[in-house]
Amino acid sequence: MKRKTKMIHGGIPGDKTTGAVSFPIYQVSTYKQVDVGVHKGYEYSRTGNPTRFALEELIKDLEEGKRGFAFGSGMAAISAVMMLFNSGDHIILTDDVYGGTYRVMNKVLNRVGIESTFVDTTDLEAVKAAIQHNTRLYISRHQQIHF
Repeated sequence: MKRKTKMIHGGIPGDKTTGAVSFPIYQVSTYKQVDVGVHKGYEYSRTGNPTRFALEELIKDLEEGKRGFAFGSGMAAISAVMMLFNSGDHIILTDDVYGGTYRVMNKVLNRVGIESTFVDTTDLEAVKAAIQHNTRLYISRHQQIHF
């Protein structure tokens, strides 16, 4: 499928239960369980739900990736990515980063030893100069993540 077609028909194409062409939005918070701890794929919407799963499948298809991830906010997404790193790791970010990201790097993650440097990522020489022996990631001006 071409990209525009994938945007409409990618991910999960419709609802097998009802025949709806578009995947429905499930507006529930809890799901009936077969038994305590035994469910049919979903137990509580914060841990997973069919609507978010359909979106994540669409993201995966559009990006031609292995998995797609959806978050309730950009800060939730950046926090999840940052939790992949360890104390002592260094990250390079664009100097034009969202203010909340700047604050979480300089007021929260620096306290647990995750180091960050902010540079003009359109300047390849500035990026190269910021690389340290412990650099694990850089985030460019267009929020592209590079490991």
